Amino acid sequence: MSVMQADTQEYDVIIVGSGAGGGMSAYVLTIAGLKVLMLEAGRDYDPVKETPMFNWPKDAPLRDAGTPDRPFGFYNATVDGGWQVPGEPYSQASSDPKQQFSWWRARMMGGRTNHWGRISLRNGPYDFKPYSRDGLGFDWPVSYEDIAPYYDKTEMLVGVYGETGHNLENTPDSPAGILQPPPKPRAYELLAKKACNEMDIPVIPGHLAILTKRQDHKVLPKKLFPNNPLGQKVTADSMQARAACFWATHCGRGCSIKAAFQSTTVLIPPALATGNLNIISNAMVREVTLNAAGKADGVIYIDKTSRQERKVKGRAVVVAASAAETSRIFLNSRSSLFPDGIANSSGLVGKYLMDSVGGGVTGQIPALEGLPPMNEDGSSGHHLYQPWWLYKEQKAGKLNFAKGYHIEMSGGRTMPGAGVFGGLESFTDGAYGKDYKDACRRYYGTFVHFAGRGSMIPNEDSFCEIDSDRVDQWGIPILKFHWKWSDHETNMVAHMHKTFAEIIEQMGGKVTSTIHSDGSKAISNGGSIIHEIGGTIMGADRGKSVLNQYCQSWDVPNLFVTDGAPFPSKADKNPTLTIMALAWRTSDYIVEQFKQRAI
Repeated sequence: MSVMQADTQEYDVIIVGSGAGGGMSAYVLTIAGLKVLMLEAGRDYDPVKETPMFNWPKDAPLRDAGTPDRPFGFYNATVDGGWQVPGEPYSQASSDPKQQFSWWRARMMGGRTNHWGRISLRNGPYDFKPYSRDGLGFDWPVSYEDIAPYYDKTEMLVGVYGETGHNLENTPDSPAGILQPPPKPRAYELLAKKACNEMDIPVIPGHLAILTKRQDHKVLPKKLFPNNPLGQKVTADSMQARAACFWATHCGRGCSIKAAFQSTTVLIPPALATGNLNIISNAMVREVTLNAAGKADGVIYIDKTSRQERKVKGRAVVVAASAAETSRIFLNSRSSLFPDGIANSSGLVGKYLMDSVGGGVTGQIPALEGLPPMNEDGSSGHHLYQPWWLYKEQKAGKLNFAKGYHIEMSGGRTMPGAGVFGGLESFTDGAYGKDYKDACRRYYGTFVHFAGRGSMIPNEDSFCEIDSDRVDQWGIPILKFHWKWSDHETNMVAHMHKTFAEIIEQMGGKVTSTIHSDGSKAISNGGSIIHEIGGTIMGADRGKSVLNQYCQSWDVPNLFVTDGAPFPSKADKNPTLTIMALAWRTSDYIVEQFKQRAI
């Protein structure tokens, strides 16, 4: 099939992907005056018009229960995507479920930012230099001090609630005046905090990208762009269009009032308002192309509507398609210069794929029984959480795993959906009719869940490669995944289970799920936490990495990556805030490269 030229214009920058990294890149680059084309593999999506914020679970099919095509419920904002996408398969190298990777994709404008939990934690100093601390994983070619100013700017822009002044090890505080005030803790969170205090486990307000008050549109844009009137104007206008949270429905549905951060409401609209951004949706990118000088000169994509191949041209290319998809695009971008995929002279494209280590325990708390109805909604995420607290014990070799995890709590009396009364059988003695309704009123809101999110050490057995025998419906070779947890991760999950059970018991509760001393039986499958990173890792040595400290390809200097693929190690912190901070830093570097005519 011949390639059709989609656009005769040569853009300054082509961005592949519209999520956290792609959206932030578009925002920063267009404000600087560069002409940008964004390509999104999924359909257009407008959460202001499409979000079912106030629809009741009872009015949804199956009462909003998850289904194979809508795993997080009928109302979830991922209108197209999931672990399985029709016509876009992927394969596994192993038949063992514990050695398989579950690949989540969001085929829609805004990518995973429409779905995510908005948890926005800064990596700490240890997280950027893990190898220097314990000899495991890889050091980043940047330090916390390098990224801290971009954390500041990102938090101011997207609006993150939280609290400063805790002075905890490797849990950085934001400078004063940046974070929004956190919501008040719920009853179950206060009970958990009391129990954790008695166990010397710190509990502090969570950091979530949800507005608890309106942003100061007169002050913040000037701080973000002190010498850029265009940046100040579009940012101020965008901030004025956002409302504070109503404390009404789950952020996973999307947010029509723009209180919860989404690329589609916070990053893309001001980028469009500059007049410097064009977007093509339903554009399934197959490869990055090279010119005779060995520089990226554009992108070939499949127009999903016409099923025709098209090419667009740009002076620089930024790939932010999600870690595995970015790796796939690189590996499929083959040429005489790069027969194993573009920018792959190190042979590391697709290598060191990672995800958060996950494990969880549920319990029932008698102290919460029979409470009167109350408004306990708050934000859809946690109001309090427990950062990792045993760094000194690990450093002293007292634990059988090297990295840490944080704890996310859930529970309370939010709006019930399908299945929320499941698990009551052992508490109701077979009740039905009025007795069952009374039991539901007694026990609803008494269950708590503790989920661990831990640091994974990169390993050579966790990677993706091109499956040479299969293509997707667009004719693009698919990925094959290899996966393996180390003893560090499985031992970590065993520690999670033991700790969570102790917290529940300290709360006066009873554990209702199985506690495993063997973490391999309890660890979540790779990819299931949807914190996929790695595949084009950054480093200080071009022979041991794909990208340099600015997420710039060592081999192709006008090719950049601004999603989670550059991460050379996985902290226990959720990755999205770091993705956006790195994307901002990389975009500033790209702007400077244009000014110097290096691109």
